[in-house]
Amino acid sequence: MFDLLNSKKYQLSIIHSILNFISTSKTVMLKEGTKAPNFKLKNQNGEEVTLASYSGKKLVIYFYPADNTPTCTTEACNLSDNYKALQKAGYAVIGVSPDGEKKHLNFIAKYKLPFDLLCDVDTKMAQDFHVWSEKQMFGKKYFGILRTTFIIDEKGIIERVISDVKSKEHSSQILEKV
Repeated sequence: MFDLLNSKKYQLSIIHSILNFISTSKTVMLKEGTKAPNFKLKNQNGEEVTLASYSGKKLVIYFYPADNTPTCTTEACNLSDNYKALQKAGYAVIGVSPDGEKKHLNFIAKYKLPFDLLCDVDTKMAQDFHVWSEKQMFGKKYFGILRTTFIIDEKGIIERVISDVKSKEHSSQILEKV
């Protein structure tokens, strides 16, 4: 009995059950006016990026499900096409998905994206921002990213949350209240 309790497989099973319970509980989005969660992830080049890296700057963090999918590509290209306007408004932009460095590098090269993409392969950042949730497509349930954008001020406070992202006009959604 003690061998079973001490086995890695059993412990991982318990951890998976706990994480599954947490993930299936109702997702409560972070609110405007609250401090953005700290994060430490690698970008497409393997460089460490943190919230503190953007201290003193306005930051757009957009979460998206996957590189090279139609809607995610439309969103990334819209942000890229309007990147100068976003910069002129004082924003730095980063994208976050569960994809790794190699996929991000390919995506950036293919579409000439001018901003970093962060590798949230263990979905910790997505969970901290409450955008990792159960979804459903074609009757099948699965866990994934809720397409969401957070606009963070120079002090790390969430100014706005855009949860109804319109991929073809996402930069306009970001800039509409500037």
